[in-house]
Amino acid sequence: MTDREISTAALRNWTVALWRAAGSNEREAALAAEHLIGANLAGHDSHGIGMVPRYIKSLLANELQLNQTVQVVTESGSLLVVDGQRGLGQSVAHQAMALAIERARRDGVCILGLRNAHHIGRIGHWAEQAAAAGLVSIHFTNAVAAQAMVAPHGGAEGRFLTNPFTVAIPRAGEQPVLLDFATSAIAQGKVRVAYNRKEKLPADFLIDAQGKPSNDPAVMFEPEGGPHGALVTSAGHKGYALAMVCELLGAALIGGETTRPAHQVLKHAIWNNMLAIVFDPARLGTSQAFESEARAFIEWVKSARTTSEILMPGDPERRMRKARAAKVPIDDGTLRQLDEAARDVQKINGQFPGLCSVLQ
Repeated sequence: MTDREISTAALRNWTVALWRAAGSNEREAALAAEHLIGANLAGHDSHGIGMVPRYIKSLLANELQLNQTVQVVTESGSLLVVDGQRGLGQSVAHQAMALAIERARRDGVCILGLRNAHHIGRIGHWAEQAAAAGLVSIHFTNAVAAQAMVAPHGGAEGRFLTNPFTVAIPRAGEQPVLLDFATSAIAQGKVRVAYNRKEKLPADFLIDAQGKPSNDPAVMFEPEGGPHGALVTSAGHKGYALAMVCELLGAALIGGETTRPAHQVLKHAIWNNMLAIVFDPARLGTSQAFESEARAFIEWVKSARTTSEILMPGDPERRMRKARAAKVPIDDGTLRQLDEAARDVQKINGQFPGLCSVLQ
């Protein structure tokens, strides 16, 4: 299936118009567009504009709630737990991180729990928000949806979702080191992209409904109503163990929901919970030593003989942003889904944001 190259600016404007038509206020629509298009620009189409159709279905099902303000549940020194009120994740996560950044600047550290947020998208975006403020952040995130899509190591059916682990380390005068990966072998959204493009995947990423390895992303979506296959964890038992830690720290510890049948009653929504540790590295009194040692270590790592190229965590996203600065590739299947989402938005209050497929 072919990709269309669409103007990044036009795509951003269309996304703002869609959320405004759906009922978001100006600020929320802008945050949603910044995050979603930003994920595409970083090369993570799995968390980009292709998520919009599912979000709109969630809104129509009265699961996603627009224009929500995070509510402080617990505030004790450097500990903070906030509730996202099932609000648009791109907005409520931004609010939560802004609170954590404010407190980390004031107190040196903030341990933030964000619970009950609609899908907060690419977690690296929130780590970059902290890094831009000169702060280190570590994120444990879980997700709850109707379908558990990742099998535990040794299991033959899904029990949790892709539970990302994320770290951002800012550097003076340099790009931050950014680690952001799913604990599954592949992000579920990347399986959706491959399914829309009718592409195959490596056979060690998926298992079918019988628990056998498969290279066909259709095992995750067909037949309608199941039974479906599952993703496997990254690095076998290691990814599985880290996924468990993300579920327990990122959700259960802060009063959020874990992925189990009692909480899988929604139709389209994805609920996220996240524990973020945000701190000011300058308070450690080691800034000069860190910069010197980090530079020396990175140079040493890059001095190794190569089989291809040695990149630092975060380099692939930075390169992709340059490559996609003007235009973003979107496959025809996703474009059809975006046009359908635009028509669904019109059902809400009669406002039509226009078709995405006509953008140049």
